[in-house]
Amino acid sequence: MAQHKSAKVRIRRNARAADVNHSRVARIRTFVKAVETAISAGDKTAALAALKKVMPELMRGAGKGVIHKKTASRKLSRLSARIKKLAA
Repeated sequence: MAQHKSAKVRIRRNARAADVNHSRVARIRTFVKAVETAISAGDKTAALAALKKVMPELMRGAGKGVIHKKTASRKLSRLSARIKKLAA
C-alpha cells in the first residue's frame, strides 16, 4: 500500500482516469456497433450516417490517448471499405 501522500493521491487520480477512459472506450464501441449492425442489415444509407457519427468519436479517443491513432484509422478504413462493398 502507498505510504506517501503523493502516492495516495496518484492512486485516486489513476482510478478516476481509468473510469473516464473506460467510458470513452465503451462509447466508441457503441458507435462502432451501430455501424456494424447497419452493415449487416444491408442498409447503406444508415451505415453511412452511423459512420459519420463514429468518425469523431474514434478520433477523439485517439486524441485523448484511449486508443492508438493508427488503430482508430484502421477501424475507420475497414468500416468504410465494408460500407463501400454494400449495394446501393
